Amino acid sequence: MADETHQVIDANGEAITTQAPTIRSKAKEPPVEVKVLFFARARDLTGLTDTSLKVPSGSTASYCLSKLFSEFPSLEEIRRSMILALNEEYAPETTVVKHKDELAIIPPISGG
Repeated sequence: MADETHQVIDANGEAITTQAPTIRSKAKEPPVEVKVLFFARARDLTGLTDTSLKVPSGSTASYCLSKLFSEFPSLEEIRRSMILALNEEYAPETTVVKHKDELAIIPPISGG
């Protein structure tokens, strides 16, 4: 796409041609793939040990959870009591996920 030209009149009444640069948007970043691990009750509710999610670059763990709850509504049972771990470290839902990260859904653990 060519730059756009404009003519303006200066203070002396002379025409001046200006050229506005074309604004090019950044190339769209590819989605990131996150491996989600399910433990204990989360595994029982989903019937899976793990799954893969594709999310937009810059997504948070919270965004990943919303996609998981849409896909596995039964996870709502443990939503308020589960803990998240990102790459084997506890993480808040505001953490940004990166390509090839592992997000673990850890339900409450009970026992004696």
